[in-house]
Amino acid sequence: MLLSIIIPCYYNEQNLPLTWAELQENEKRFSPDVSFEYVFVDDGSGDKTYEVLQGIYEQHPTKVKVLKLAGNVGAFNAMFCGIEHATGDANVLIMADLQDPPELMVQMLDYWHKGLKVVIANRSEREETATQKWVSNTFHGMVRRYALKQAPPGGFDYVLFDRQVRKEIVAIREPNANIFYLISWLNFPYVSIPYTRKKREVGKSRWTFKKKIKAFIDTFVGFSFAPIRLITVTGFVLGIIALLAALIISVARIAGWIDMPGWSSLMVVLLFVGALQMLALGIIGEYVWRALDASRKRPLYVVDKKHGVG
Repeated sequence: MLLSIIIPCYYNEQNLPLTWAELQENEKRFSPDVSFEYVFVDDGSGDKTYEVLQGIYEQHPTKVKVLKLAGNVGAFNAMFCGIEHATGDANVLIMADLQDPPELMVQMLDYWHKGLKVVIANRSEREETATQKWVSNTFHGMVRRYALKQAPPGGFDYVLFDRQVRKEIVAIREPNANIFYLISWLNFPYVSIPYTRKKREVGKSRWTFKKKIKAFIDTFVGFSFAPIRLITVTGFVLGIIALLAALIISVARIAGWIDMPGWSSLMVVLLFVGALQMLALGIIGEYVWRALDASRKRPLYVVDKKHGVG
């Protein structure tokens, strides 16, 4: 059988030699009837990532594919590019920074042989700061509660999936989609293998705060109606509060208990309600923008150069 290993790359010039050596060593753990296909996608890196990938391809042209995108389109679109160009019976998505253990692939493939079409390696623990752990756990906990209850706790970015799952992802071809949660959304039965995610030893992570916020918004807009429902609930609660406040103030003024001009309190209420209205419009706008983006049917990525791909 053919195992496709899909590796998105972004500013991984320093990581790739170590990652490639580790992946080559990892092949020894498999049975002889397993052959390998490596699909590297350079997501518009500004360093020498592409040159390093060229060198890897030149040494192993029969089992390596390299795709250089014309510009940076984001990690998930780069993953989609790799998925679309993979041809394996089973496929593995793994990052290029060696924070996820390649040796788990053997156990993941064993589950695939038993008939499971999705095998998830989820992060049960992280070698990170307390703040990073809290932010990550909060995000994935909210996803499980409000969007995808079937998603594994702790999140994941290391997964094996069957050829059928790959075809479903390619057929959906959804812009701004979180590939990992899209796999979870497909609802194929899966098994979860917990592991401790290592601290990054080489290079600097490009997973910036801005990208994390975008991933957070994309995930909730793509898989949950909770933000829209929150607007409705907030409006209903504010309506009740306004009605009660109006009744209390009216009774108090008729009884002569208070004598209030009302300008300051009125301004506070108007500013508060105005802020909530702008927030509600922003949330609705996120849904509308994504609907517009999908209707344009622009390509998720543009390939500039490719090696080993027909």
